Amino acid sequence: MRVLGFMTGTSLDACDMAILETDGETIFAFGPAGERKLSEETRSIALEATAAALNWPRGAPEPDVFKAAAEAVAREHFEAAEGFLTRNGLTWSDIDLMGMHGQTVLHERPQAGRVGRTVQLGDAQWLADAAGVPVAYDFRTADVAAGGEGAPLAPIYHLARARSAGMAAPLAVLNVGGVANVTFWSGGEEIAAFDTGPGNGMIDLLMQSRGAGRFDEGGKYASVGQPDEGVLLGLLAHPYFQAPPPKSLDRYDFSLEPLEALRLEDAAATLVAFTAEALKLGFGVMGGTPTELIVCGGGRHNPVLMQAFAERLAVPVTRAEDHGWRGDSIEAEAFAYLAARTVRGLPISFPRTTGVSAPMTGGRIARPNR
Repeated sequence: MRVLGFMTGTSLDACDMAILETDGETIFAFGPAGERKLSEETRSIALEATAAALNWPRGAPEPDVFKAAAEAVAREHFEAAEGFLTRNGLTWSDIDLMGMHGQTVLHERPQAGRVGRTVQLGDAQWLADAAGVPVAYDFRTADVAAGGEGAPLAPIYHLARARSAGMAAPLAVLNVGGVANVTFWSGGEEIAAFDTGPGNGMIDLLMQSRGAGRFDEGGKYASVGQPDEGVLLGLLAHPYFQAPPPKSLDRYDFSLEPLEALRLEDAAATLVAFTAEALKLGFGVMGGTPTELIVCGGGRHNPVLMQAFAERLAVPVTRAEDHGWRGDSIEAEAFAYLAARTVRGLPISFPRTTGVSAPMTGGRIARPNR
């Protein structure tokens, strides 16, 4: 199948798109990839939906803003894809299937006696009808209902990507989005994964709260700051880091309050150190030493963060591009791959990636009404 995958991260920066030719097992070819920045209107309603989700009591009706936000997200995907296909000499008739992750507005990991909650907004039926192409969506709900973490879901794609590149285990792949998650491949079909801690999300929120822009571009502020070791130790004392994997996070699970007394540069440097130290803790939990760590996602553009990984980890740290991977498109590719697996009824989550008791299928299909 020729599958168009989408990803919109919690940074609310852009709609990422990538095309794969795949059957959900083998990657036969990589089509074009690209992005379109989110409109201010979509960002605004997504932020409104996120604020509502954070204050949404369990058992209560979903916030009214969810429906409007879901349609706005779907329209954003359609408009982004229209331009993307045109630029690449393609039409909707060239696409067999789409994979839409949707916009995460809430992710609560399970706790003792309580299943988790996860919400990704995007009106898949509207998108399928507009494009005339089936849409795989809602990839996380079934896993969460079965007691799983619902995240991360990209590990099975990381395995396929490494194999298609002829790589050898043991290997680790890190995605640094709003939250950082790592996949460990120890050989054969053996993959384990979990969210290690914050990625770009806390740094972005820090910049926004101090009126310094949406993110720390190029590590401008962190590069001239000094980590506060006392604050860092306090952040690392969060109970999440003592919990065994698999485990998952929401970008809002850690508070910026401990950083309030620090000047912006030192606060940014402290958060860079926090992200790197959290990853180091994750490596300690997993045991074993991979041959290298391949870094994907927006965080790899921050040289201060990449330097912190290299200094604090006892393994070589490389960028996705060092292996010919498209570092900004890995997650969009992953949801194209997961869409193909959904159509074929293949599992997308596993005991050592989300904590479910057995490999699980997931996702639903919206088929066009025309």
